[in-house]
Amino acid sequence: MSVELRIVALGAVLLFVHIFAAIRAKTAQYGRAWNTSARDESLPAPNPLVGRLTRAQANFAETFPIAIVALIGVGVAGRTSEWTAIGGWIWLGARLVYLPLYAAGIPVVRTLVYTISMIGIFIVLWPLLAP
Repeated sequence: MSVELRIVALGAVLLFVHIFAAIRAKTAQYGRAWNTSARDESLPAPNPLVGRLTRAQANFAETFPIAIVALIGVGVAGRTSEWTAIGGWIWLGARLVYLPLYAAGIPVVRTLVYTISMIGIFIVLWPLLAP
């Protein structure tokens, strides 16, 4: 299995972590009855942690498809290299750091880490875009 495919699989695990963290915080705020219900009722505003974890999950869900296309794309195109592996690890490492930074409400560093993750994906994507 290629390094890039392994990174995609680890990214999928990280998506589970995002989902679990957000739902755990929501359940802590709204209760188990809410978690096991159809969730049709209106809820009070989320507390800051629930809001941050929900936004972090949405952010990951928005950018993970880009990572999937890049990481699987270089494999399908036969364009994997040391650089695509490095870019993938940069993306995954930054995304691992991003979640606790967002949960803690750390603003500027969180944005910097997000930017680093996008640079990692661009490193992977570049061989698919370059002539």
